[in-house]
Amino acid sequence: MEEQRAHTWGGAPRWQPPWATESDDRLPWASTVLLTVLVQAGSTFAAHGQPDRSALDLFARLLLLAGTALLLLRHRHPVLVAFGTAGTAMLYLGAGYPYGPVFFTVAVGCFAAIVAGHRRAAWSAVAMLWAGHLLVAHWLYRWLPPAGDSSPPWGQELVVLAWVVAIVAASELARVRREQWAHSRAEREAAAKRRADEERLRIARELHDVLAHSISVINVQAGMGLALLDSDPEQARTALTTIKSASKEALGEVRQVLDTLRAPGEAPRAPAPGLDRLPELVEQARGAGLTVEVERAGSAVTLPPGTDLAAFRIVQEALTNVVRHSGSRTAHVRVDCATPGRLGLRIDDAGPATGGDAGGSGNGLIGMRERAAALGGTIEAGSLPDGGFRVEAVIPLAAAPKESL
Repeated sequence: MEEQRAHTWGGAPRWQPPWATESDDRLPWASTVLLTVLVQAGSTFAAHGQPDRSALDLFARLLLLAGTALLLLRHRHPVLVAFGTAGTAMLYLGAGYPYGPVFFTVAVGCFAAIVAGHRRAAWSAVAMLWAGHLLVAHWLYRWLPPAGDSSPPWGQELVVLAWVVAIVAASELARVRREQWAHSRAEREAAAKRRADEERLRIARELHDVLAHSISVINVQAGMGLALLDSDPEQARTALTTIKSASKEALGEVRQVLDTLRAPGEAPRAPAPGLDRLPELVEQARGAGLTVEVERAGSAVTLPPGTDLAAFRIVQEALTNVVRHSGSRTAHVRVDCATPGRLGLRIDDAGPATGGDAGGSGNGLIGMRERAAALGGTIEAGSLPDGGFRVEAVIPLAAAPKESL
């Protein structure tokens, strides 16, 4: 299954060049058998037009078979195959057998070596074959079969040279294409991993923000309900009602986040929360014993969905930190759209801190910074001189029509 996923992209089969499986454990039987048949039959046909060469006997057939059999190992041992096919071809030509498809085995062997990155080995094998051919054709022919053979014209060597250049050029082109393909595949895999990491971070931020806020409210209300259960049952009932409402909303938002894992790419069933739900957030904070004052500056604008969600989560996390870490029971939220092209958020509480991590220096603050940074914005958080704490965010906006926020 892992191997199958590695060869797909976006659910569709991903094309791979024929040389991309040089490290595959499988042997290329089909192509090797086909080449064997072509070389054997082609050599028989070529022999009819070269009556002055030695006839194809058993030794010639074995040499041709050895050359093509070596091609079975061209993906595992390309250097060995390049020199092996060149060597069998030299023996074949040195024995005076007819010219013909024997060169195909050398071409395929050297092609595999160059594509696998063993350029010098392939060039050396081809050069060895050409040098051997020159020695046999212009010097050793006197002592080698067939009897009465003569030296061929030097112009014939130009044909051999052109053949060698064609093999090297085609192999180098294939090697370059292979490197380009490998680079492109690496980029696609890196991009896919980056998208997966970003999606995991997004889901982690969503779950943290939803659960941290709701559980903080539930925790405060549960403590209040226990404290008032005997002395003020009606107030305890109100606390339990708040717990029920907060838990129901949290379950709905968690379910929405988890749905994106089960069916990635599908449109969400419910719209993502935005600043239009700020009154609900204020009401939840009030249920946790926190009084929130909201101030708006400038003309309201329609925010992009991502910016709207980020702004809502930043305010939500800041208020959660006030509930969890501040001794203050009041908070002030300012939504600033007065400056064109940007959204400003500021959340203040009067303090003092009830613990050493009053500023929410853990995952909550990290999540707020990541949300703002993803939109090109910034987050500043720190203690105020009077003992309170401030979270201030600035998020850039694209031009948008002025409507209700």
